[in-house]
Amino acid sequence: MWVLLVSSGLKAARLMDRSDVVSAAQRAKAAGATRFCVAAAWRNPKDRDLDQVCDMIAAVKDCGMETCVMLGMLTPKHAARLADAGLDFYNHNVDTSPEFYRSIITTRTLQEPSDTLTPVRQAGIKICCGGIIGIGDDAEDRLGMLLLLANLPNHPESIRIKLWNEVNGVPVRFTAERPDPIALVRLVATARIMMTNSVIRLAAGREYMTDELQALCFLAGANSIFVGDVLLTTKNPQVDRDASVLARLDIMSDPLKSSRTMGVARASHQRR
Repeated sequence: MWVLLVSSGLKAARLMDRSDVVSAAQRAKAAGATRFCVAAAWRNPKDRDLDQVCDMIAAVKDCGMETCVMLGMLTPKHAARLADAGLDFYNHNVDTSPEFYRSIITTRTLQEPSDTLTPVRQAGIKICCGGIIGIGDDAEDRLGMLLLLANLPNHPESIRIKLWNEVNGVPVRFTAERPDPIALVRLVATARIMMTNSVIRLAAGREYMTDELQALCFLAGANSIFVGDVLLTTKNPQVDRDASVLARLDIMSDPLKSSRTMGVARASHQRR
């Protein structure tokens, strides 16, 4: 058996300071974002980690924004603490179809995301969940991912659709193939039909999308985007470009309307 050892070149870092998170949240709100997400590249948080994260949640809510975090897998105790802190959304992905899951992920099973989503929902926190396309998956895998989401006890309030970001040293890059733009639009439309009350969000990978492709995705049913220069460890379109596209399409950021933007702050990952 051959084992492929790779390095992505990413370095471990500490969580952002509370003041930096608040500043980022204020900038996101000024740019039109209605929700702010703090993310950490952890497999799962430790109890001491949640002290800082809960403090960040309270600070962001004081800015007048919805709060969202992505921290990896959670226990019921962790979910309860986040709920007590006032968290609105938890971001946790199923990534792909059950059939393709083992082809891209070997450090966990598909049951583990389910084991996290259940206590999050029971704690009264809304769910942001989706997957990534362009990693060697095909149309059936993408539909399988949507079926997985649609068959949850309750549809996720937010569904994120990500395009694969090119990251050096990651084995998936050897099988990755950027999806056909029309296929992406059809996927967005299918998600909208299957889960009519969910917010469909274009997440990572938008820097590979033309303005015209984003416009087609909005017409197909997407009604939310991530804004911010960096999404944890990957690039994102500049805020000025997003503002230009939304203005040209006459799309306004309004929590009472279907078209909403989402602010994302990067909480850097720690070595575990």
